[in-house]
Amino acid sequence: MNQHLSQIDFDPALRPGAFNAVNVCLRLQPEERLTLITDEATSEIAAALVSEIEKVGSRYTVFVLENLMPRPLVHMPPAILDDLQKSDVSILANITQSGELPSRREMTNVVNRHKIRHAHMVNINKQIMREGMGADFNLVDELSMKLVEKARTTKVIRAQSDGGTDIEAELSPSLEWLKTSGIISPDKWGNLPGGEIFTSPYNLNGVFVVDGVVGDYLCQKYGDLEQTPLTIEIVNSRIKDLQCANKELLTEFARYTSTDENSDRVGEFAIGTNIAVKNIIGHILQDEKLPGIHIAFGHPYPEHTHQVWDSVTHIDCVGRNFDIWMDHEQVMKAGKFLVNGSHN
Repeated sequence: MNQHLSQIDFDPALRPGAFNAVNVCLRLQPEERLTLITDEATSEIAAALVSEIEKVGSRYTVFVLENLMPRPLVHMPPAILDDLQKSDVSILANITQSGELPSRREMTNVVNRHKIRHAHMVNINKQIMREGMGADFNLVDELSMKLVEKARTTKVIRAQSDGGTDIEAELSPSLEWLKTSGIISPDKWGNLPGGEIFTSPYNLNGVFVVDGVVGDYLCQKYGDLEQTPLTIEIVNSRIKDLQCANKELLTEFARYTSTDENSDRVGEFAIGTNIAVKNIIGHILQDEKLPGIHIAFGHPYPEHTHQVWDSVTHIDCVGRNFDIWMDHEQVMKAGKFLVNGSHN
C-alpha cells in the first residue's frame, strides 16, 4: 500500500500543507516510525503526506480503511490498533461517516496510552490543505500560548457576535485548558490544521447562534449555516431550546444531542487561533480554527480536561465575528484579536 500511494500523482498545491504537517507540526525524525490511516476519498492528500514522509526517511505503514472493514466503521480495525503501538507518530486523514466516532476514540485511546504524536485530519480536503494548513504554525503557537496563559487565570469569559450570540462561560481551575496550536506533542494529540485553545466549562449560559457550521457528519451535509443559522438556548450548560429555519437540520441536530444523558451538555468551550483562516468554508476541521468562539456538546475529553462525565457523542458548533472578554478585559473585537490594545 505504501508503494501504491507513492505512485499517485497529486496537486503540487498540496505540498506546502503536507510539508507543514510532517515537518513543522509533527516534527517527524528519520529514526522514527509513522502510521498513516486514510481512505479512498483522501488518497491524493495521503499521497502528498507520503511524499514528505519519504523525504524525511522514516519508516511508515499506510492503512486504507475500505481495504480492512466495511464502512461506517463499528470498531477501528485491530491491525491499525496493533500497528499504532509500534509507532512514534501517526496521522488520521480521512472523511468521517455517521456513527464512526466510537472507532476514532478506540484509536485515540491507543494514541494517548502510548504518547504518540498524532495528527487528526478528519474531513481534510484540498482547500484546507491550501489554506489552514498553510499557516505559520509557530506564529499560531505563540498567539495560542499567550491566550491560554491568560485563560487559565480567568474566571468568566463572555462572548457576543453580530449573529446574536450572547453567552457567559464560568471557568474552574480544576478543569484544564489545552492548547492545540498545530505544534503537536506526545502529551496531547491535535487536529490539523491546528489553532485553538479549549477547556470544559464549569457552567455556561446564554444563546449561541451557529451561523458558521455544525460538526461531525452534519457539517458535510449542511455546510455553511450563515443563511439558515441554528439558535441554541443554553441553561446550566444544557440545551433548553433549539430554533432553525432548516427543519431537517433542526431535527437531526436535536436527535444527535439526545443520544445519551450528556449529549446535550456543553463539553467543550474553545477559542480558535489560526489567524490564516479568514472565512467559513463549510468544513468543521478548518472552520473551528477561525478566530472566535466555538462550543461542543457531548464528550468533554475527560482524559485531558479532567471533567468527570462522559458521552458517546461530540458535536462542534461554530459562529463568526465575535467580541470576547476574559473577565473584564476585551481580547477580541469584531473577530480580530487585540494585543496590547491594538488590532492583530
